[in-house]
Amino acid sequence: MKKISLLLALCVIANAHFLTFLSSTDNVKSKSEMNVNFEAMFIHPFEQTGMVMEKPIGIYFENKKEVLPLEEMTKLDHKAWKTSYKIKRPGTYKFYVQPQPYFEPAEEKFISHVPKLIVSAFGLEDGWDEPIGLKYEIIPMVKPFGLYEGNLFQGKVLHNGKAASNVEVEVELYNEFGLKAPSDAHVTQVVKTDENGNFSFTMNHKGWWGFAALIEEGEKEYNGKKYPIENGALIWVKAY
Repeated sequence: MKKISLLLALCVIANAHFLTFLSSTDNVKSKSEMNVNFEAMFIHPFEQTGMVMEKPIGIYFENKKEVLPLEEMTKLDHKAWKTSYKIKRPGTYKFYVQPQPYFEPAEEKFISHVPKLIVSAFGLEDGWDEPIGLKYEIIPMVKPFGLYEGNLFQGKVLHNGKAASNVEVEVELYNEFGLKAPSDAHVTQVVKTDENGNFSFTMNHKGWWGFAALIEEGEKEYNGKKYPIENGALIWVKAY
């Protein structure tokens, strides 16, 4: 029994958890696309296996300028959440999810990932590289809504508004294509930020890519014991 429990724990640790935040489009080009739909789910993106996501604190436009309504849904056989936002004028729109921290027994820590997603509307592209002002945040260093398969994605990790060096950034493809990894090590790619908080990664397939910069900071109590919090600055971008 102990061997089985250890094996299960190792599998959980090997497979990265991502708070996945996707939209119906990242480029609004016509009136028919103005009502942008969003899905938020706690999953293993490449392996397409789900986990229960409790109702988030909120899904927001910009820095809490507007709270989007939440509706429960099922994704990969688990509870997830959806919402929508109507684009009314040209611009660059930024959205993010503030989740409830999730306790992971196998890793003995809380996970609190805050994913961001940027949508361009009707050709106005100003401000995509400006931060929302989150405590943990990834700033794209390349235009995030004009990417092709094979493009190099570059981002800067900010912690309290300052560049975060030597931070691990986990990367996964939302694998709706049925791709198979040659080994467990290939499921989650990992890069690190340099002294200026910058990282780079070449997206070798079309689709949604998630980038999660992980910063362990703070503690939260569970069953009378305090555990560390893994804070994730996430961004989701789409390659065409």
